[in-house]
Amino acid sequence: MLPAVVKLCCGISYPHVRSMSGLQRTAVAVIGQEITHMKHWAQIKQCMGRYAGTKTAEVAVSEDQLFYMRHGKEALRKAVGMLEDTEGWKVEIKEGNGDVISSKVIPGAGKVFRLEAVLEASLDDLYDLLFVRVEDMHQWNPSIQHIKVLKRAGPETILTHEVSAETAGNLIGQRDFLSVRHSCKQKSCIYLGGAAIRLESFPPQPGFVRAEDGPTCIIIKPLDEDTTKCSFTWLLNMDVKGWLPKSIVNQGLPRAQLDFTKHLRKRLASVLYGNTK
Repeated sequence: MLPAVVKLCCGISYPHVRSMSGLQRTAVAVIGQEITHMKHWAQIKQCMGRYAGTKTAEVAVSEDQLFYMRHGKEALRKAVGMLEDTEGWKVEIKEGNGDVISSKVIPGAGKVFRLEAVLEASLDDLYDLLFVRVEDMHQWNPSIQHIKVLKRAGPETILTHEVSAETAGNLIGQRDFLSVRHSCKQKSCIYLGGAAIRLESFPPQPGFVRAEDGPTCIIIKPLDEDTTKCSFTWLLNMDVKGWLPKSIVNQGLPRAQLDFTKHLRKRLASVLYGNTK
C-alpha cells in the first residue's frame, strides 16, 4: 500500500503542507502509519527469523518445539496487527496516573481492550518479571494462583498453564489457561505475545472453566525523553467462556488490566527501590 500512497503524494514538499487538500493530508497520515508499521515489522521479523534456516536450529529444535514457536509467533503477528490499526478505538477508562484503557470490537475476535501506561523500569527489568520469571508472578500478583511452565521451545517460547485466584472483586471468577507465550527482545523494544492452545495431553482441569486468550501482546519501549521509564501497551483479547453476561465480562477485563498494572508497579518499586508500600 505504501508505494501507491507515495505516488499519490508525489511532489508535496514541506512548504506546501499548509495548502494540502484533504485527500493529500489523509495520504500523508497513512504514510506515517505505514512507516511505523514497517518499523515494527522489521523488528519482529528479525526476532522471528533468528533461528530459522540454520542447521543448528534443525538439530536442536524438535517438531513439537517448532509447532509451539510457530503458534507463538503467529499470535504475536496477529496481535500487533490489531494494535497497529489505530482506527475505531473508544476510551473506556482514564486514570489519574495517566493510564488509559480503550476498547474496540474486531471481527472474529470480539471486544478487545488496550491499556496504555508508563512504568518506571528498564526493558530488562520488565522482561525479567513478565517473561523470564513468569512462574513467580503469583508472588506479586494476587489475581494469580499459579503459573507453571510446562515446556520450553528455545529461549523465546514457552507453554504455560495458569490458574487465576479466587479474590474479592474478581467479577469473572476463577479460570485456568493453557497458552503459548512468545517473546521478542531487542535493545529498543520488547514484544510479548501469546494465545491459547488446545492439547489432548493437557485437557481442561476438573473444577475449572478453561478460558482462552486470543492473540494478545504487550509492547514495551523506553521513553525518548526519559530512558528510566518505559511505555507499556497491552492488548487484552480473551474469551472467558462460561455463562457470564457480556456486561460483566466487559467490566471485569479492563478492571483486571488496571489491577495487574497496579501490582506490577508495586513489585517494581519493591525490587528496584526497596519500597514495599
